[in-house]
Parts: sequence; C-alpha cells; structure tokens
Amino acid sequence: METAPAKTLQKRQVIFLAILLLLWEAGSEAVRYSMPEETESGSFVATLAKDLGLRVGELATRGARIHYKGNKQLLQLDVTTGNLLLYEKLDREVLCGATDPCILHFQLLLENPVQFFQADLQLTDINDHSPEFLEREMLLKIPENVQTGTVFPLKIAQDSDIGSNTIQNYTISPNSHFHVVTHNRGDGRKYPELVLDKPLDREEGPELILTLTALDSGAPPRSGTTAVRIEVVDINDNAPEFLQSVYEVQIPENSPLNSLVVAVSARDLDAGTNGNVAYALFQGDEATQPFVIDEITGEIRLKRALDFEATRYYNVEIAATDGGGLSGKCTVVIEVVDVNDNVPELTMSTLTSSTPENSPETVVAVFSVSDPDSGDNGRMVCSIQNDLPFLLKPTFKNFYTLVTERPLDRESRAEYNVTITVTDMGTPRLKTQHNITVLVSDVNDNAPAFTQTSYTLSVRENNSPALHIGSVRATDRDAGANAQVTYSLLPPLDAHVPLASLVSINPDNGHLFALRSLDYEALRAFEFRVSAADRGSPALSSQALVRVLVADDNDNAPFVLYPLQNASAPCTELVPRAAEAGYLVTKVVAVDGDSGQNAWLSYQLLKATEPGLFGVWAHNGEVRTARLLSERDAAKHRLLVLVKDNGEPPLSASVTLHVLLVDGFSQPYLPASEAEAADAAPAAPLTVYLVVALASVSSLFVFSVLVFVAVRLCRRGGAASVGRCSVPEGHFPGHLVDVSGTGTLSQSYQYEVCLTGGSGLNEFKFLKPILPNLPTQGAGEEIEENANFRNSSGFS
Repeated sequence: METAPAKTLQKRQVIFLAILLLLWEAGSEAVRYSMPEETESGSFVATLAKDLGLRVGELATRGARIHYKGNKQLLQLDVTTGNLLLYEKLDREVLCGATDPCILHFQLLLENPVQFFQADLQLTDINDHSPEFLEREMLLKIPENVQTGTVFPLKIAQDSDIGSNTIQNYTISPNSHFHVVTHNRGDGRKYPELVLDKPLDREEGPELILTLTALDSGAPPRSGTTAVRIEVVDINDNAPEFLQSVYEVQIPENSPLNSLVVAVSARDLDAGTNGNVAYALFQGDEATQPFVIDEITGEIRLKRALDFEATRYYNVEIAATDGGGLSGKCTVVIEVVDVNDNVPELTMSTLTSSTPENSPETVVAVFSVSDPDSGDNGRMVCSIQNDLPFLLKPTFKNFYTLVTERPLDRESRAEYNVTITVTDMGTPRLKTQHNITVLVSDVNDNAPAFTQTSYTLSVRENNSPALHIGSVRATDRDAGANAQVTYSLLPPLDAHVPLASLVSINPDNGHLFALRSLDYEALRAFEFRVSAADRGSPALSSQALVRVLVADDNDNAPFVLYPLQNASAPCTELVPRAAEAGYLVTKVVAVDGDSGQNAWLSYQLLKATEPGLFGVWAHNGEVRTARLLSERDAAKHRLLVLVKDNGEPPLSASVTLHVLLVDGFSQPYLPASEAEAADAAPAAPLTVYLVVALASVSSLFVFSVLVFVAVRLCRRGGAASVGRCSVPEGHFPGHLVDVSGTGTLSQSYQYEVCLTGGSGLNEFKFLKPILPNLPTQGAGEEIEENANFRNSSGFS
C-alpha cells in the first residue's frame, strides 16, 4: 500500500496539470473540425499533425496523445500518420443534447517536452430522430356544451434533432369537430392547439379519438404521432330510454318463485351518474304485482305464485331513472301460460231420487262440467261405464243430461252405481269422477206368482178346529205396496162344497186353517182356489189350486154286515154232518168306514164250543169246518169271531155265530132261546122234531116265494142298484157292500142280503154271492159249493 504522504503528492500533481491546461486553453487559439454525427468509427477526421505544424515522427517521439474531458475516448490519434480518427460512432443528441452547435473540445498533449494543443470537433445534426410524444395518448375532457372556437392546448412532441430536423408543424386527423393550430414558442419550439369547430354531443359520440402528427423538415422528413382521446363530458340532457316501449313475454303459471321473467334494458345517452339508470316498478305496483325488479340489472323475477285461472295477463309499468332525475317508462305485458293444473269440476244441477222402471228416455240427472284451464287443458270429455243402460247427452254448452237408454227393469236390477268421468285433453290428462246411485222405482208390472201352480195339503180327520193345515206362498217381484200380497179364497167351483165353513186363509201370510173337524168318511178331499193380489194400482193377481186331502184316522171300528147283530133272533147256520173238511159254513162279512191300512180287516176265532172243529180264514172271514164231523160232535155250536182292523191303535168288533149240525137238514131250526131251553130240558121224542121240521120247511118255502117275487120287482124298478131288496129298519150301510180291497174277502165278489121284516120263528135269511165280471177259480168253487148248499136245502 502507498503511504499517506505519497497519495497527497499525487493529488497535487493532478491539480497542477489541470491548472496548466486551463491556462493553455485560455491563451491559445483552437483548431476546429466539423463532421456529421453518426459517422462510422475509424472514419478520418483530420490530419492533426499537419494542422498543428508538427512533424509526423515528432508525435511518436514526444508521446503525443488525445485528451478529452472525463478521460472518455472519442477520438484516436494515429501517431505514425498524424491522422485524427473516430474512435466510435458519435451521437450528437447524446453528447450535446439540445445544445446547438454541438462542439466537442479535446486537447493534444505532448509529454516531452510538455506542450498542449487545443482542438474542437463540431458535430453537425442529421435527421436521425423522429418526433416523439411522451405519451401515447392524450386525454381531453370537453363538456358537450362548450362553444365553438374554444382552444384546447395540446402537449408538444419531442425531437432530439435541431434546426430544420426538429418539429416544424403539427397536424390532426380529419374530423368534423376540431382542427389544430401550430404556434412558435419563445425558445423556437413549436406547440399545437386544438380548436373546436363544431359543437359536441356526447349522445352522438361520447368520445373522439384523433391522431396528432408532429412533422420535421429533415431529409427525409420524419414524423411522430399520438392519440388524442377526447371524452365528451356529459351534461344530463337525455332521459333514459328503453330499448322497447313494450315488452311481451309469456311465463308458465307453474313457474317456481324467483324465476326470471324478462330483463328490461334502458339506455341513457348521458354518462356518469347522468347515465346510471335505476329500475323500479312504476306507481307502487310492488304491492299488487307478483313480480319484483332488480334496480340495477332490470331483471324481473317472480316473487309470488301465478294462477292462470285468476289472472291471465299482467301489465307492469317499469320506470328507469338516471342519476340526474330524468326517467323513462316502458310497459311489460306478461301473459300467464296455462298449464294443466286444474282437474275438471262437475256440478250436479238436478238429480232425481228415483227413476221409474219401464220408462225410456227418462232424465236421471242434469249436471255441468267446467275446467278453469284453457285450450286443450280446458276441453273435456264426459263418459260413463259401457255396461249401463244410460246415455250422456250434451245439451247446452257444458251441460249434460244422464238419460236412460232403454226401459229399466227394477226386478232385474234395483239400483245402478253410475260413475261419471270427466277428463280434460291436457298433458298430462287430469280427470275427476262423480259417483251417483240411480234407484229404480217400482211400477206394478208383475203379478204375484205362487211358488206352485197347485198345492196338495194333507190333514188328518178329527182335527181340532182352527188347525193350521198348510200355507200357500206367492211372491211379487215388485217392491213396496206393489209387492204386498193379500191372499183370499175364491168361490168354489162346486157349489155343494161348503168352503166357507171348511177352511180360512190368513190374508197376510197365506196360512190355511181348518175351521172345523173333518171327517174322512164324509169328505175325503176337496179343492178350492186361492187368489194372491198385490196392492198396486191397478192391482194384479194370480190364482193357485189347493187340494186338501183328508187323511184317514182309525176312528171307525169294523162293522159286521153279516150275520146281523141287531136282529131279534140269532142267526143259526145249518151244517150237515156229512160235510167234508173245509166245508164253508158261513162267511162273516164286515166293513170298516176307514180306508187304507185302517180298513184292512182280519178275522180271528176267539171262542168256540168245540175248539178245533171250525176255523175262520183270517183274510176273508169264511168259517169252514176244520175236520170231518162225527156223531160224537155236539149238535149245537157257538162261535165267537173277532173282526179287527189294521189301524193304530187297532179297533175291533165281534160277532157270535150259532151252528147247528144236522143230518141232511132234517132237524128243525130253533131259535137260540129255544135251543138253549132244549139243551136244558130233556130230549123230545123224534116225532116232535119231525113235525117241527116239516112246518119249518113249509114256512121257508112260502117265504122264499115271497122273497123271490119281491126281488124281481126290485130289479125291474132299478131304483139304485141291481138286486135291491126291502130292507128292515136297522143300521145298514146299504144292501150291497163292496168289500173288494178292504180285507174282508180274498177275492172280489159281492153278497146280496135279503132279509124279511119282523121277528119270529119263521124268520129266514140267506146270503147269495153275486159273481164278479172276472170270476176266478176260487170264486167258482164257492159258487158251486153254495149252489150245492141251496140244493140240499131245497131252494132253487
């Protein structure tokens, strides 16, 4: 490191050298050179050695060098030739700036001995710079109400060149409002001014962008430009104006809340606050309208649900107000678009409580339909079920009538459930249904119908009076009074049947009652007709036949027809001792007033004088010998025969038979009382018997002749039946008794009983069989046997 005293000495030398240079510069005349700027480096400037009067070799020996203030090397000296050359390209604007002329002072320093030479280099300007504005854009704010001729200063452009190479003129782009004027400043520079030629209107053009051009006079000339943006300052001379005076918009009625309806827009040609538009519903429509508007954007949104059926159109007045208080107005016509949100409605105007049957084209109901929707959403179709006898007929506008398609039949169906369906044509389709019940009122169109066309009732005889013997039943398909059936008895077809005293009928339920006790034997069956009439108007009726069969009760005991039990003398049967076994002694003939099983008679020998000698056939009552007779058998026999029916309980009757055994009918007939006395008395002589026998035979002969004559007379008279005879007083059912099927005879034949009146020893009776139409072998045998019996007795 150098010491401090050495540094101080070096500083002093430099200061001394500088003083010398100044003194030299002040006392000597400088050599001046000139050359244009921007000359290439190494270019020849001058022959410095020659111009200073120095030899070429002297420059090298004396240590010549060029000195420039700041020790900046701009020039260089060729010591071998003595020429001064440019060390680098020189820029006048950099070295001198705006100074004119631009002279560069430099010195030639000779060191041995020390000698200074002053020289100047003048740089001449070339047009190497274009005019340049400091700002790319100049902003001018000019109120639109400025008067014409007003001058507005503009900023000048910068040009580093000097002289004619600097800015000489300003021009403005062509326009109808301004022109530019170029003025000279006191320093020689020129500046532009903008002059208003035509009034500005911000609404026509809120700003103007002009091009300001600065021109120099160099060769070639250069120019520079800048943009002059003129903002026309607004004054509030324009009210807001909507883009449309009327906005028309549609919105579905089911749009959600806060849905955007429409955005209105107003334009204010003013600017700033004068052009700031605020939107609002006009005249306080906020309370009545279901809309709200954004005061900044002008968007109208839905704040309340819409209902097409309540309000279809909205006229909304919108006001747009600027910051200066001016306003404009428009109308927004909002049409609410219908959606199918209402089901059809059915209003029943008339509904009959009931519809009479058998009446075609009867109005059942009158109703109207409505749908608040519109278009297809409000068009409706009405229908009912297809399987019902009803029709829907449109009448006036939306009115319909429900009528019967054909006559109704209450008996087939008493009520109908009709579903009226109303469907609209919207999408989706909505429908409503209304159910009505149609009651079919009855008309008396059905006569009562008996459950049977004929009834057969059975009642046992000997019934108690007022006995319920059965019922008839008739039904009427009608209803109410038309179906209330009243029963009554019709007059009998046979006037001899005392119907009024036999039966009665309950008029309400058809129960039949026997008024008195019936007797099967007197009246076995009877018929009558029953009427069933309804209470309609006119009344309808029907009839049924009722046959009452009186069932037999075993209330009659068998009645013995032969032998008679009420005769004055008992009947004695004569049997020859020579009779074979099975000889028909007699036949007990009995009848039973009952029928069927109650009339089936059976015969039984209860008691006999000599058991085993006689027998009674159980089914026909024939009394026959059971074996051959012998001399040892008693001559008189008493037989007790029981006749019993098959009823429950069984009833019976008994008859006593007297049988007298004789030898060839030679023994006289004796009454039972005498026979009993004879049994008690001692035996009479044979002569007495023979006399009595002959007297009896004679009496019988005479009696037979009389009977024969009487029978002939009866047959000729033909009073009631064949073979009627005079009958003594007594309880006889008749002269002929048909016992076929009653159990008294095994085969079908009749007996004719002929009796004589009076009583006495000469009374005689006999039983003659009457042949049936179809005789059987057994009947023939009996006929033959009875014939033999009559022949043996001497009768023809």
